[in-house]
Amino acid sequence: MSASTELALEERGGATRPPASRIRLMVSDVDGTLVNKAKEVTPATIEAVRRLHEAGIAFAAVSARPPRGMRLMVEALNVDLFGGFNGGCIQRRDFSVVEEHFVSAEAARAGIALMQPRGAAVWVFADDEWFVTDPDGTYVAGEIRTVAFQPTVVEDFGDHLTRAGKIVFSSTDFDMLAASEPELQALVGAGATARRSQAKYLDMTPPGTDKGYAARAFARHYGVSMDEVAVIGDMANDLPMFAVGGLAIAMGNGAAEVKEQAHFVTLTNEEDGVAHAIERFVLPRAPGA
Repeated sequence: MSASTELALEERGGATRPPASRIRLMVSDVDGTLVNKAKEVTPATIEAVRRLHEAGIAFAAVSARPPRGMRLMVEALNVDLFGGFNGGCIQRRDFSVVEEHFVSAEAARAGIALMQPRGAAVWVFADDEWFVTDPDGTYVAGEIRTVAFQPTVVEDFGDHLTRAGKIVFSSTDFDMLAASEPELQALVGAGATARRSQAKYLDMTPPGTDKGYAARAFARHYGVSMDEVAVIGDMANDLPMFAVGGLAIAMGNGAAEVKEQAHFVTLTNEEDGVAHAIERFVLPRAPGA
């Protein structure tokens, strides 16, 4: 890639505060960011994260995925700490739980009552399982590929709704999901956080937790101030960590609103954008660099 292209990528960032000059922790989104379209962590990314550790920079990941669905990424990158359900569940490398939160049962039932009549398929992630009522739904096969485990088919969700780490409403009607997002949040109030993780998915995750919450939890664990944290992502549900991180990097495939809030824009997830961001924007800010 030419220097002029790199400069163009940098200039597309729209954050109003200056980027941090020193980084001791990097926090990454997973889908659309850390993995490519085939849901793989590439050798270039593995090598770049290794170089981060050598430079004294810790690395953590947070995703809308269930923690169980992050196993391959955790193993490939030797991640010590990671968050599933957009920060609703934080675990260590051995999958022991650091902290865990749930969607309120009332919010779960209210959200389903709102979204099912609109044609959205409902998935419930609870008790380390993924529950569906229709195993042949449009996006089920793709989600199996993403999380690398099979759903459990049920007639109804029963008391799993009292222990839900995430509820997903999936639909081919992307405009309906976008329009429903603020309405769903207003409906469930303090009982859940409602955000789209992809155009096809509207997620309800535990109240008071989001990727900004996860980034702060990681920073506390490593004893790092938030102005020493670099964050990278591609979707609107990554914006809470953009708001708290000292250095915000958007993926080249990211949504326009995400690029607008970033200090820098890197390459796409099909072009090893995370590896490029580490080399170009993070390692030069390593302690002692």
